[in-house]
Amino acid sequence: MGMPVYQKLQDKALELAQSLPRPSFYGNHAALLRRSEDTLLNHELVRKCRSSLDESQLECAHGLCHCEAVARDAGVIVLLEAAELGMSEAEADPLFVTAIVAGLLHDIKRKEQDHAVRGSIESEKILTRIGVGLRERQYIADAIRNHEAFQETFDRDDTAGRLVSDALYDADKFRWGPENFSVTLWLMVTSRNTPLEALHRTFQEKMKGIEKIKETFRTVTGKRYGPEFIDQGITIGNAIYDQMTILLKRDR
Repeated sequence: MGMPVYQKLQDKALELAQSLPRPSFYGNHAALLRRSEDTLLNHELVRKCRSSLDESQLECAHGLCHCEAVARDAGVIVLLEAAELGMSEAEADPLFVTAIVAGLLHDIKRKEQDHAVRGSIESEKILTRIGVGLRERQYIADAIRNHEAFQETFDRDDTAGRLVSDALYDADKFRWGPENFSVTLWLMVTSRNTPLEALHRTFQEKMKGIEKIKETFRTVTGKRYGPEFIDQGITIGNAIYDQMTILLKRDR
């Protein structure tokens, strides 16, 4: 089976995603999301970081759109968590921008092995070059290093730094919901020319891994909203698996 089959499956996944309620994170925090989107587009430091990105080095399935979505949601999570912690606006605002930058840069080495560690190192080079201070550089580098699931984390004894790190992780894992099954999966299999039979064979095992993500959210906000993202993704994934099974049986 060729790539047109994947287009049909993606169309089905998109249809299913559109039929599901929008994750409540977005409805409940629309104003903060608009603020984060505006910062992502217009803040001087964020613009400098964006201009330092080499999009050709980003993996197609984790490209600029993915990084911007993570950055936007990470900023919102920081603001919500900062309020929970009783931080002042003066304390929270720099962390908000720092989390957005971390999200924008978190997959800059996605094509390489140990991409979180390598991305952490590369981010420090970029941030040093554009004049970001040591503390913010460390927060961003640590967050990027810590954003992979099921990996040991590196944590400093610093509440603000952990907040940025945990917000990046949770925002990145929100993407394992509907977005994973309606966009990311299909970019991956088409870029790698993955046969449908191979995708079908490993699909259920990978779904088990995604189910486990629900247990890994780190912030209060992530634990509140993250499982809904994952459950919606699993709903779409199960339907796609059933559709693949039908297609493969039909063609035998």
